[in-house]
Amino acid sequence: MIADHFAQAIAAAGLIPPDTIHADGQLYRFSTTGRRSDSAGWYVLHADGLPAGVFGNWRTGLTETWCSKSESTLTPAERATMLQRVQAAKLQRAAALQVCQQQTRAVAQARWRVATAAGQHPYLTAKGIEPWSLRAEGPVLLVPMRDSAGVLHSLQTIAPDGCKRFLSGGRVRGCYHAVGRTEAGIVVCEGMATAHSVRAATGLAVAAAFSAGNLAPVAQALRRKYPGLHIVLAADDDHTTEGNPGLTAARAAALAVGGLVAVPQFPADRPPKATDFNDLFSLAGSNAVRACFAEVMEGLDHGH
Repeated sequence: MIADHFAQAIAAAGLIPPDTIHADGQLYRFSTTGRRSDSAGWYVLHADGLPAGVFGNWRTGLTETWCSKSESTLTPAERATMLQRVQAAKLQRAAALQVCQQQTRAVAQARWRVATAAGQHPYLTAKGIEPWSLRAEGPVLLVPMRDSAGVLHSLQTIAPDGCKRFLSGGRVRGCYHAVGRTEAGIVVCEGMATAHSVRAATGLAVAAAFSAGNLAPVAQALRRKYPGLHIVLAADDDHTTEGNPGLTAARAAALAVGGLVAVPQFPADRPPKATDFNDLFSLAGSNAVRACFAEVMEGLDHGH
Protein backbone atom coordinates (compact mmCIF):
# COMPACT_ATOMS: atom_id res chain seq x y z
CA MET A 1 0.00 0.00 0.00
CA ILE A 2 2.75 2.46 1.01
CA ALA A 3 4.78 1.41 -2.04
CA ASP A 4 1.73 2.01 -4.30
CA HIS A 5 1.22 5.54 -2.99
CA PHE A 6 4.94 6.25 -3.34
CA ALA A 7 4.87 4.93 -6.93
CA GLN A 8 1.92 7.22 -7.68
CA ALA A 9 3.92 10.20 -6.39
CA ILE A 10 6.85 9.24 -8.66
CA ALA A 11 4.48 8.98 -11.64
CA ALA A 12 2.87 12.33 -10.75
CA ALA A 13 6.34 13.93 -11.00
CA GLY A 14 6.56 12.72 -14.61
CA LEU A 15 8.87 9.73 -14.03
CA ILE A 16 8.18 6.07 -14.76
CA PRO A 17 8.19 4.36 -11.34
CA PRO A 18 10.13 1.10 -10.87
CA ASP A 19 8.20 -2.21 -10.97
CA THR A 20 9.35 -3.12 -7.46
CA ILE A 21 9.73 -0.60 -4.63
CA HIS A 22 11.76 -1.49 -1.53
CA ALA A 23 10.82 0.34 1.69
CA ASP A 24 13.96 -0.39 3.74
CA GLY A 25 15.55 3.06 3.93
CA GLN A 26 18.25 2.15 1.36
CA LEU A 27 18.97 4.03 -1.86
CA TYR A 28 17.80 2.37 -5.09
CA ARG A 29 18.31 3.38 -8.73
CA PHE A 30 15.71 2.99 -11.47
CA SER A 31 15.01 3.96 -15.07
CA THR A 32 13.00 7.18 -15.36
CA THR A 33 12.22 6.51 -19.03
CA GLY A 34 11.58 2.75 -19.05
CA ARG A 35 14.79 2.22 -21.08
CA ARG A 36 17.13 -0.41 -19.65
CA SER A 37 20.25 1.70 -20.17
CA ASP A 38 18.82 4.57 -18.11
CA SER A 39 19.39 4.59 -14.35
CA ALA A 40 19.03 8.29 -13.57
CA GLY A 41 16.10 7.75 -11.18
CA TRP A 42 16.72 7.19 -7.47
CA TYR A 43 14.62 6.76 -4.34
CA VAL A 44 14.80 6.07 -0.59
CA LEU A 45 11.62 4.88 1.17
CA HIS A 46 11.03 4.20 4.88
CA ALA A 47 7.98 2.12 5.88
CA ASP A 48 8.53 2.06 9.65
CA GLY A 49 7.08 4.63 12.06
CA LEU A 50 6.10 7.49 9.77
CA PRO A 51 6.19 6.12 6.19
CA ALA A 52 8.08 8.70 4.09
CA GLY A 53 10.45 8.83 1.17
CA VAL A 54 12.50 10.93 -1.22
CA PHE A 55 12.97 10.40 -4.95
CA GLY A 56 14.46 12.19 -7.88
CA ASN A 57 16.20 12.22 -11.24
CA TRP A 58 19.97 12.69 -11.35
CA ARG A 59 19.83 13.82 -14.98
CA THR A 60 17.53 16.78 -14.36
CA GLY A 61 18.33 17.46 -10.71
CA LEU A 62 14.72 16.80 -9.64
CA THR A 63 14.27 15.96 -5.93
CA GLU A 64 10.84 15.43 -4.34
CA THR A 65 9.72 14.25 -0.91
CA TRP A 66 6.69 12.10 -0.11
CA CYS A 67 4.98 11.47 3.21
CA SER A 68 2.07 9.13 4.08
CA LYS A 69 0.47 11.96 6.08
CA SER A 70 -0.20 15.47 4.83
CA GLU A 71 2.28 17.97 6.22
CA SER A 72 -0.36 19.99 8.05
CA THR A 73 -1.32 16.95 10.20
CA LEU A 74 2.24 16.08 11.30
CA THR A 75 3.14 16.34 14.98
CA PRO A 76 6.40 18.18 15.83
CA ALA A 77 8.08 14.81 16.46
CA GLU A 78 6.88 13.45 13.08
CA ARG A 79 8.02 16.61 11.35
CA ALA A 80 11.49 16.19 12.90
CA THR A 81 11.57 12.52 11.78
CA MET A 82 10.55 13.51 8.25
CA LEU A 83 13.25 16.18 8.06
CA GLN A 84 15.88 13.78 9.38
CA ARG A 85 14.93 11.14 6.80
CA VAL A 86 14.97 13.61 3.93
CA GLN A 87 18.43 14.86 4.94
CA ALA A 88 19.74 11.29 5.32
CA ALA A 89 18.33 10.35 1.88
CA LYS A 90 20.00 13.38 0.28
CA LEU A 91 23.35 12.41 1.83
CA GLN A 92 22.92 8.84 0.51
CA ARG A 93 22.05 10.23 -2.91
CA ALA A 94 25.10 12.56 -2.95
CA ALA A 95 27.44 9.71 -1.94
CA ALA A 96 25.97 7.34 -4.54
CA LEU A 97 26.17 10.02 -7.23
CA GLN A 98 29.83 10.61 -6.42
CA VAL A 99 30.61 6.88 -6.74
CA CYS A 100 28.67 6.68 -9.99
CA GLN A 101 30.47 9.71 -11.44
CA GLN A 102 33.87 8.30 -10.41
CA GLN A 103 33.08 4.99 -12.14
CA THR A 104 31.94 6.76 -15.32
CA ARG A 105 35.03 9.00 -15.24
CA ALA A 106 37.29 5.92 -15.16
CA VAL A 107 35.38 4.34 -18.09
CA ALA A 108 35.48 7.59 -20.09
CA GLN A 109 39.23 8.03 -19.54
CA ALA A 110 39.95 4.40 -20.50
CA ARG A 111 37.88 4.66 -23.70
CA TRP A 112 39.43 8.02 -24.60
CA ARG A 113 42.98 6.66 -24.14
CA VAL A 114 42.53 3.83 -26.65
CA ALA A 115 40.40 5.77 -29.16
CA THR A 116 42.03 7.06 -32.36
CA ALA A 117 42.13 10.64 -33.66
CA ALA A 118 38.90 11.29 -35.58
CA GLY A 119 39.15 11.56 -39.36
CA GLN A 120 36.33 11.58 -41.89
CA HIS A 121 32.94 10.79 -40.36
CA PRO A 122 29.40 11.00 -41.80
CA TYR A 123 28.26 13.37 -39.03
CA LEU A 124 31.20 15.74 -39.54
CA THR A 125 30.63 15.68 -43.31
CA ALA A 126 26.90 16.39 -42.87
CA LYS A 127 27.68 19.33 -40.58
CA GLY A 128 30.59 20.60 -42.72
CA ILE A 129 32.99 20.72 -39.76
CA GLU A 130 36.54 19.65 -38.84
CA PRO A 131 37.28 16.86 -36.30
CA TRP A 132 39.18 19.15 -33.89
CA SER A 133 39.99 17.50 -30.53
CA LEU A 134 37.63 14.59 -31.30
CA ARG A 135 38.43 10.88 -31.25
CA ALA A 136 36.80 7.86 -32.83
CA GLU A 137 35.94 4.41 -31.54
CA GLY A 138 35.20 2.45 -34.70
CA PRO A 139 32.29 4.21 -36.42
CA VAL A 140 31.43 6.26 -33.30
CA LEU A 141 32.70 9.79 -32.65
CA LEU A 142 33.79 10.62 -29.10
CA VAL A 143 33.39 14.19 -27.81
CA PRO A 144 35.31 14.84 -24.56
CA MET A 145 33.49 16.41 -21.60
CA ARG A 146 36.00 18.16 -19.35
CA ASP A 147 35.80 20.47 -16.37
CA SER A 148 37.64 23.82 -16.24
CA ALA A 149 40.72 22.06 -14.77
CA GLY A 150 40.89 19.88 -17.89
CA VAL A 151 39.78 16.65 -16.17
CA LEU A 152 37.86 14.31 -18.52
CA HIS A 153 34.61 13.32 -16.74
CA SER A 154 32.50 11.77 -19.47
CA LEU A 155 31.97 11.41 -23.21
CA GLN A 156 29.29 12.26 -25.71
CA THR A 157 29.08 9.60 -28.41
CA ILE A 158 27.84 10.42 -31.91
CA ALA A 159 26.85 7.60 -34.25
CA PRO A 160 27.19 7.91 -38.06
CA ASP A 161 23.43 8.72 -38.27
CA GLY A 162 23.91 11.61 -35.81
CA CYS A 163 22.37 9.85 -32.78
CA LYS A 164 23.93 11.39 -29.67
CA ARG A 165 24.31 9.76 -26.26
CA PHE A 166 26.06 10.56 -22.99
CA LEU A 167 27.76 7.90 -20.87
CA SER A 168 25.26 6.83 -18.21
CA GLY A 169 25.95 8.32 -14.78
CA GLY A 170 28.66 10.74 -15.92
CA ARG A 171 29.00 14.30 -14.69
CA VAL A 172 27.61 16.84 -17.16
CA ARG A 173 27.15 20.02 -15.09
CA GLY A 174 29.93 22.51 -15.75
CA CYS A 175 31.66 20.18 -18.25
CA TYR A 176 32.36 21.24 -21.82
CA HIS A 177 34.21 20.47 -25.05
CA ALA A 178 36.74 23.21 -25.86
CA VAL A 179 38.20 24.15 -29.25
CA GLY A 180 40.80 26.85 -29.86
CA ARG A 181 42.99 28.98 -27.62
CA THR A 182 41.69 31.79 -25.45
CA GLU A 183 42.83 35.28 -26.48
CA ALA A 184 40.22 37.87 -27.46
CA GLY A 185 37.44 36.11 -25.59
CA ILE A 186 35.64 32.83 -25.28
CA VAL A 187 32.35 31.76 -26.82
CA VAL A 188 30.01 29.35 -25.01
CA CYS A 189 27.41 27.48 -27.08
CA GLU A 190 25.29 24.34 -26.86
CA GLY A 191 26.40 21.73 -29.41
CA MET A 192 29.76 20.47 -30.65
CA ALA A 193 28.88 21.19 -34.31
CA THR A 194 27.99 24.79 -33.38
CA ALA A 195 31.28 25.16 -31.51
CA HIS A 196 33.33 23.92 -34.48
CA SER A 197 31.41 26.18 -36.89
CA VAL A 198 31.92 29.30 -34.73
CA ARG A 199 35.61 28.43 -34.31
CA ALA A 200 36.06 27.99 -38.07
CA ALA A 201 34.26 31.25 -38.89
CA THR A 202 35.68 33.53 -36.18
CA GLY A 203 38.93 31.99 -34.93
CA LEU A 204 37.67 32.45 -31.37
CA ALA A 205 38.01 29.88 -28.61
CA VAL A 206 34.70 28.07 -28.11
CA ALA A 207 33.28 25.81 -25.38
CA ALA A 208 30.35 23.51 -26.19
CA ALA A 209 28.18 23.01 -23.09
CA PHE A 210 26.07 20.20 -24.68
CA SER A 211 22.68 21.61 -23.61
CA ALA A 212 20.84 24.86 -22.90
CA GLY A 213 20.63 23.96 -19.20
CA ASN A 214 24.41 23.65 -18.95
CA LEU A 215 25.22 27.05 -20.55
CA ALA A 216 25.19 28.95 -17.24
CA PRO A 217 27.23 26.36 -15.25
CA VAL A 218 29.88 26.30 -18.02
CA ALA A 219 29.95 30.09 -18.38
CA GLN A 220 30.33 30.43 -14.60
CA ALA A 221 33.15 27.84 -14.50
CA LEU A 222 34.97 29.74 -17.27
CA ARG A 223 34.38 33.07 -15.52
CA ARG A 224 36.04 31.66 -12.37
CA LYS A 225 38.97 30.38 -14.46
CA TYR A 226 39.34 33.56 -16.55
CA PRO A 227 38.07 36.46 -14.38
CA GLY A 228 39.11 39.15 -16.86
CA LEU A 229 38.03 37.43 -20.06
CA HIS A 230 35.13 38.48 -22.29
CA ILE A 231 32.49 35.74 -22.56
CA VAL A 232 30.02 35.60 -25.44
CA LEU A 233 27.03 33.25 -25.38
CA ALA A 234 26.25 31.91 -28.86
CA ALA A 235 22.52 31.30 -28.61
CA ASP A 236 20.47 28.63 -30.35
CA ASP A 237 17.44 30.48 -31.68
CA ASP A 238 14.69 27.91 -30.98
CA HIS A 239 12.16 30.09 -32.81
CA THR A 240 9.57 27.32 -33.27
CA THR A 241 9.68 26.18 -29.62
CA GLU A 242 7.50 27.91 -27.05
CA GLY A 243 9.54 30.21 -24.82
CA ASN A 244 12.60 29.88 -27.11
CA PRO A 245 14.64 27.85 -24.55
CA GLY A 246 17.95 28.32 -26.39
CA LEU A 247 17.76 32.10 -26.47
CA THR A 248 16.31 32.31 -22.94
CA ALA A 249 19.11 30.14 -21.48
CA ALA A 250 21.83 32.04 -23.37
CA ARG A 251 20.54 35.40 -22.08
CA ALA A 252 20.33 34.08 -18.50
CA ALA A 253 23.88 32.66 -18.73
CA ALA A 254 25.23 35.94 -20.15
CA LEU A 255 23.57 37.84 -17.31
CA ALA A 256 25.14 35.51 -14.74
CA VAL A 257 28.70 36.19 -15.95
CA GLY A 258 28.45 39.74 -17.33
CA GLY A 259 28.72 38.35 -20.84
CA LEU A 260 27.22 39.21 -24.23
CA VAL A 261 24.87 37.27 -26.51
CA ALA A 262 25.32 36.53 -30.22
CA VAL A 263 22.21 35.31 -32.08
CA PRO A 264 22.27 33.67 -35.54
CA GLN A 265 20.75 36.02 -38.16
CA PHE A 266 19.17 33.82 -40.82
CA PRO A 267 18.22 34.79 -44.38
CA ALA A 268 14.52 35.44 -45.11
CA ASP A 269 13.95 31.93 -46.49
CA ARG A 270 15.03 30.30 -43.22
CA PRO A 271 13.95 26.64 -42.92
CA PRO A 272 11.89 26.01 -39.72
CA LYS A 273 14.52 23.57 -38.38
CA ALA A 274 17.38 26.07 -38.72
CA THR A 275 18.17 27.23 -35.17
CA ASP A 276 21.91 27.35 -34.44
CA PHE A 277 25.17 28.75 -35.81
CA ASN A 278 25.99 25.44 -37.52
CA ASP A 279 22.69 25.71 -39.44
CA LEU A 280 23.63 29.28 -40.43
CA PHE A 281 27.14 28.09 -41.35
CA SER A 282 25.63 25.37 -43.61
CA LEU A 283 23.01 27.68 -45.16
CA ALA A 284 24.91 30.92 -45.64
CA GLY A 285 28.61 30.22 -45.05
CA SER A 286 31.23 31.36 -42.56
CA ASN A 287 30.89 35.07 -43.45
CA ALA A 288 27.28 35.04 -42.20
CA VAL A 289 28.44 33.52 -38.90
CA ARG A 290 31.35 35.98 -38.64
CA ALA A 291 28.98 38.92 -39.20
CA CYS A 292 26.85 37.91 -36.19
CA PHE A 293 29.92 38.09 -33.96
CA ALA A 294 31.42 41.21 -35.58
CA GLU A 295 29.32 43.69 -33.60
CA VAL A 296 29.83 41.80 -30.34
CA MET A 297 33.58 41.46 -30.97
CA GLU A 298 33.82 45.15 -31.86
CA GLY A 299 32.52 45.86 -28.37
CA LEU A 300 35.22 43.57 -26.96
CA ASP A 301 37.95 45.25 -29.03
CA HIS A 302 37.04 48.56 -27.45
CA GLY A 303 37.22 46.99 -24.01
CA HIS A 304 33.50 47.24 -23.20
